[in-house]
Amino acid sequence: MKYEILGDNLPVVVCRLENGEAMFNEGGSMSWMSPNMKMETTTNGGAGKALGRMFAGEKLFQNVYTAENGEGMIAFSSSFPGSIKAFEITPDNEIVLQKKAFLAGESGVELSVHLNKKLGVGFFGGEGFIMQKVSGNGIVFAEFDGHVVEYTLQENEQLVVDTGHVAAIDMSVSMDIKMVEGAKNIFFGGEGLFLTTLTGPGRVWLQTMPLSNVARVLRPYFPSSSSSSSTT
Repeated sequence: MKYEILGDNLPVVVCRLENGEAMFNEGGSMSWMSPNMKMETTTNGGAGKALGRMFAGEKLFQNVYTAENGEGMIAFSSSFPGSIKAFEITPDNEIVLQKKAFLAGESGVELSVHLNKKLGVGFFGGEGFIMQKVSGNGIVFAEFDGHVVEYTLQENEQLVVDTGHVAAIDMSVSMDIKMVEGAKNIFFGGEGLFLTTLTGPGRVWLQTMPLSNVARVLRPYFPSSSSSSSTT
C-alpha cells in the first residue's frame, strides 16, 4: 500500500492498494474511491471487540474496503481542521491514541480499547482513562486537532500537558495527573485543577487545538436554549 497525505490543515490521505489489499475505517471518513474497491460492513472481530471499540469512542461496525481486479484507490478525510498522521504498527511498536482519533488502517492493524491503570487519570484527566490501543502489523492513520508536535522522552523524563492536548503516546509512556499547586493558580490561572503528566521512555504526540477547547471558545457566541425559546 502506498499513500499520500494532502490538504495542509484540511487533510485527506489518498491510498493506493495492490490487488487483494484491504483497509478498514469507521463509517463516515471515506471520501472517494475507485470503482473496483469492494466495501463490506462488519464487526471486524466479533461483538466483544466491537463493544470495546465503542467504549473507546468508535462505532460498533467498521467498513472493510478491498481492491479487486487490479490496483485500487481510496481516500479518507479528516472530520475537523487539523492533521492526519501515519503510524507504522508492529508487535514492538504499538501506540495509544486519544478517543476518536482513528481514521483508517491496513487490514493487519487491530483497534481495541485501552484503559489507563491509574484511576486518577480517568476521574480528573479528561479522556485519559479510556483511549484507543493500536496493535498488529501495518500502517494506521489518525486524525488530530490542529498541528501535531512530537517529543521523544528519555527514561523517567517528564512532560506536563494541559488536558486535551495529548494526541498519542507510545505504549512505553505512562500517563498520570497532577494537581495545580497554589490556591491563586487554581482559581485565577485559567488552567483548571489538574494537568496531565507524561513519563518516558517513548514518543508523545501533542495536538495544538483540541476540539473541546474550540467548543469552549465558541460557546459564548451561540444562543442559549433559554434565549432562543423566548424569541419563539
